[in-house]
Amino acid sequence: MINGHGGNIYDMAQQLGCAPSEITDMSSNVNPLGPPPGLTAFLRENMDAIISLPEVDAKNAIYAFARRYDIDPHLVLAGNGTTQFIYTIPLALESRKACILGPTYSDYADACVMHNVSHEFLIAGESLGFKPDISRIQKDMEGSDTVFICNPNNPTGVLIPADELEQLCGSHPGTYFVIDESYLPFVNSGDEQSMMGRGLPNVIILNSMSKIFRVPGLRIGFLVSPENMIERFMRYVLPWSVNSLAQVAVSYLMGQKAETDAFIEKTRVFLKAERSRFEETLINASGIKFFPSTTSFMLARLSGNHTAHEVFSNLSHDRILIRDCSNFRGLSDRFIRISLKTRDINTVLAEKLLSL
Repeated sequence: MINGHGGNIYDMAQQLGCAPSEITDMSSNVNPLGPPPGLTAFLRENMDAIISLPEVDAKNAIYAFARRYDIDPHLVLAGNGTTQFIYTIPLALESRKACILGPTYSDYADACVMHNVSHEFLIAGESLGFKPDISRIQKDMEGSDTVFICNPNNPTGVLIPADELEQLCGSHPGTYFVIDESYLPFVNSGDEQSMMGRGLPNVIILNSMSKIFRVPGLRIGFLVSPENMIERFMRYVLPWSVNSLAQVAVSYLMGQKAETDAFIEKTRVFLKAERSRFEETLINASGIKFFPSTTSFMLARLSGNHTAHEVFSNLSHDRILIRDCSNFRGLSDRFIRISLKTRDINTVLAEKLLSL
């Protein structure tokens, strides 16, 4: 069992003696405007789907996803969240040595550990705003057969431009690149920054619906890769791994492209304004510094005598949950991450952080 993720409202609720619904969760990176209008009502109307087995290979969900992104459905697999694929990747790719661009999501390393794959981190430093140095990566990744890149990255919110990624992947045809685009829908013109449809034979792309549509409990993820790679992943795909309601949700979300696109654009506009407002509110704060982000979440460094555990603990008394980033490789007990919510909630948090 992997521990240390955000969103553990159940532990906090138990410690505080309250219901999980009473916790303001600013640790989990999900869309503050979601789920999209009509989705929950649609799921209620289709609850009868749970009395039968789901489609064994989620074929209709795959075809709906492929139509939405204008790609060949034979290049797509659906799974129980992207997590299912992350822990399958070392097996399917027969990885021997992996390289992980950090600081980043812990599951890439945990998947390597699970399957006894040697791995190392290439850490982007704070002095460069956690922006990866592509020239250094090209040098330091030599000898690795698999490279994990979260783009935009969690927890830093940094995006590597698609043309830089394409050049990196294209110049190392003998190396597999796993590009996790779970947070890309939050980025302005995010579709233009995707590696989908670029035809690179050594790139595996992960796509999550959990974050942008705020349905993490449904567990919906997709993997996109060349057809010969799909065949390798198929060896490890479990039948009925995508539940009935998740498949129904995909058909609904992907079936109304105009409405879905409008929802995503509304989210981007909202987050851009809230990031700016939040940064301006805290620009002169003496105890905390936020780093620029392209996503729904923001990384911050604490100064003075403040530690992540202290700030986490103080906010928990107000039933606010943030992410203590001390267990991210490349960070320390001076870093926290917050996920933006509604304007009122963001304002409350900013006021509390100003008092540090």
